[in-house]
Amino acid sequence: MPNFPPLDRSVQWKISTGAIRFAEAGYRETVEAILSAGLATEVVGLISAGKEADVYLARLHGAPIVVKAYRLYRTSRRGGGSIKVDNMAWRAAFEFEMLHRAWRGGAAVPTPAKRVENLLAMRYLGGSEGPAPRLADLKPLRPRELLEEILAATRALLLAGVVHGDLSAYNVLIHEDRPWFIDLSDSVRVDRLGSSAWQRLQVARQTLARDLASLRSYFARFGSDFDAAPIVDSWMQELVERRELTRARRRPPTPGGTPAGTRVLP
Repeated sequence: MPNFPPLDRSVQWKISTGAIRFAEAGYRETVEAILSAGLATEVVGLISAGKEADVYLARLHGAPIVVKAYRLYRTSRRGGGSIKVDNMAWRAAFEFEMLHRAWRGGAAVPTPAKRVENLLAMRYLGGSEGPAPRLADLKPLRPRELLEEILAATRALLLAGVVHGDLSAYNVLIHEDRPWFIDLSDSVRVDRLGSSAWQRLQVARQTLARDLASLRSYFARFGSDFDAAPIVDSWMQELVERRELTRARRRPPTPGGTPAGTRVLP
């Protein structure tokens, strides 16, 4: 098995008892897994199939939800055909954590509901006529206005502690006349930087620059180009300043109420 962080106890049990599957689950098996996990009371059907996960429309006591089922195997991003085994339960757990972090921070992402192993349930973005359209499937009537809305939403996502990591016109849905981000499995967390803060910030900066370059490429087709470099600089500076302010608020008071940084002894 891959060397990943600790697996769910249910996955560990399946490995130790030999009950784990090494054949990709079919539609019926996935539906049964969704229902038995208690994520939904009814599965309506498949919405989309991707290289690493399938997305199902389901209902929980009549309310529409989406269940993302990560595959046991996924295709190499480089193409060419090699298939590698991956710990999809871990990837589902990571995306659930990033969704929850972004949602709590007020970012435009589907509300995460529950995760069981490689299955992730979240809010359904769409209506009775079908799921919300992807940005890639639309021709914006006011591209500049939409670009500004997506940039504002991207900044909000960053300040919530998450850099998307795979931002493209295929991972932005337009629902209720506003953009929403989906597919956060490749995101970078920046609300907690750990002991190597500078290194993590550099990764975040590079990832954000790549995300904005993808947006720029899409909107340039509609005559709405922009310079990403100063935006990245400004947003990263704002992120660092907010982090420093938060750290200052969390510091314990010094003896006698002396301001932090002031020498107490000669």
